[in-house]
Amino acid sequence: MIEAPQRLTWLPTLGAIPAAGGATFSVWAPDAATVDVVFEHDRFTVTRALARRADGVFTGWEPDVATGTRYRFSIDGGKGLPDPASRWQPDGVHGASAYVDPSEFIWTDQAWPGVGRDALVIYELHVGTFTTEGTFAGVESRLGYLAALGVTAIELMPVAESAGTRNWGYDGVDLFAPSRHYGSPDDLRRLINAAHLHGLAVILDVVYNHLGPDGAYLSAYSPRYFSERHTNGWGGAINLDGNGSEHVRAFLIENARHWIHEYHVDGLRLDATHALIDQGPRHFLAELRERIDEGATRPVILIAEDERNLAAVVEAPPRGFGLDAVWADDFHHQVRVALAGDRDGYFADVRGAARDLAATIRRGWFYVGQPTATTGRPRGSDPGALAPSQFVVCLQNHDQVGNRAFGDRLHHGIGLDAFRAASALLLLVPQTPLIFMGQEWAASTPFLYFTDHEAALGRAMTDGRRQEFAAFEAFADPLTRAQIPDPQDPSTFALSRLSWSERAALPHAGVERLYRTLLDLRRHEADLRDRRAPFEVFAADEDTVVMRRGRWVLVTRLRDSGTVRIGSAACDPILTTEDADFCDDGRMPEVADAGRVIRFGGPSAVLLTRR
Repeated sequence: MIEAPQRLTWLPTLGAIPAAGGATFSVWAPDAATVDVVFEHDRFTVTRALARRADGVFTGWEPDVATGTRYRFSIDGGKGLPDPASRWQPDGVHGASAYVDPSEFIWTDQAWPGVGRDALVIYELHVGTFTTEGTFAGVESRLGYLAALGVTAIELMPVAESAGTRNWGYDGVDLFAPSRHYGSPDDLRRLINAAHLHGLAVILDVVYNHLGPDGAYLSAYSPRYFSERHTNGWGGAINLDGNGSEHVRAFLIENARHWIHEYHVDGLRLDATHALIDQGPRHFLAELRERIDEGATRPVILIAEDERNLAAVVEAPPRGFGLDAVWADDFHHQVRVALAGDRDGYFADVRGAARDLAATIRRGWFYVGQPTATTGRPRGSDPGALAPSQFVVCLQNHDQVGNRAFGDRLHHGIGLDAFRAASALLLLVPQTPLIFMGQEWAASTPFLYFTDHEAALGRAMTDGRRQEFAAFEAFADPLTRAQIPDPQDPSTFALSRLSWSERAALPHAGVERLYRTLLDLRRHEADLRDRRAPFEVFAADEDTVVMRRGRWVLVTRLRDSGTVRIGSAACDPILTTEDADFCDDGRMPEVADAGRVIRFGGPSAVLLTRR
């Protein structure tokens, strides 16, 4: 084979890469003596030898490669394997890879400026359960609804190809290939292009801390993809600091850049960055940030999921890694404990008191270095130098719902009055709010954990899922644990699909109107839109949080009835979460003394403006 020049607007180095008159095929297999690319046609195969470079990458150019051509890599004459950087696996994780030329797609989003971090309101969704179709096209059909709702970005749970027909996405093994069950690569491009035309950014959830248990062939190319020294919650950690780690890091960085350049995604949510173990001189996340910014035509948002409350994750280099934002779960935990009374697991570390919730909003997270109740060890660091928009907060997300035994949402276990009040707080804090699909209409459907693995692995997944809850008081009895839905049962997946028709009826329609109203205020009122302006938040009593942002005052009563005095300035009420527009059985709070005193008949929130 002979080399040919690239014709893409960026320079990928791995996989089947379009090049003048054909495609270059490249794969890292440092321990192999030979690597062939085997083209699979209807009645015959064609084998071409690749040339080895000194760095262990095998590469070669092939003319006249048509879109959809199936191919595999054969190591030392062995069975053909899928391409680790395959752009499409139309026959599944064990099938042949298919050649894709991304330049064949016609983009019409050239005028799209992107969405800055300070303007983010994120809507997280799972492609397979968001609509009846369960496809990229299904999501595209709802973009008008999402834009009208008032969010500014959609976050897709992982779409990488995984085994079976249904999965949360966190068992992905072909990191460059969108799931065939959601549609083709161009279907995903169409979704993103359309989102931009609707004024919506697209953030993609990616998983770099582990691979799924079925169909992962990276170790067949080299055991150096996995660490010899480190483990994480999924077993052997990805090798980020050992022998050969420079190639592993490059593989992951190229994956991130391919989503940005070949799919025009606006950002990435990085799963469980605390499990990216790197003791080398420069952390992988810092290198990822720098490499993503190279050649980017607009800002690319990087959001970490990280349980450590480490400011360094988002602080600017050289002090930190330079990511844009981090999931800050302390807000969720405080609200959940306050409203639902959860005490198992990590919920034992929070009290849910109004003063603790106020401190969490004021700082960004609650734990800033003090020891936790469950471990006795310090957690967190000082976030004082960070901007509020660098904290992503929520009442629900896929983990905090789906990791519950029965996939129940917050509003399934508390009164809707309390849920409406908490929603007002979420949507008006200066932090970056995240809404989980269906939350905005108090969806009746759960979001369960579901998989579709082969029989033996599936049984192990079912048993493991139920055993996870053995330490929880409510599931101490094995008979009770046996009632936890089987993730392998197709009905578990089906139950998790949103029921869009229920939006039209109360109480769902009222909750959705509340979300639309508050998001409209957040977008159009200067004091609520400016996330960098000073704000004030404090506990008026054990059950009430008061937040002031410019001329706006939000008083949120989380529990019970009671009377609170919120200050000396006169205020005018604008709305309450108990208004008739938002519910049909509300207990209206009474605003007295020119807005200085509020008498609550139960949980609710009152939004006022100072005179």
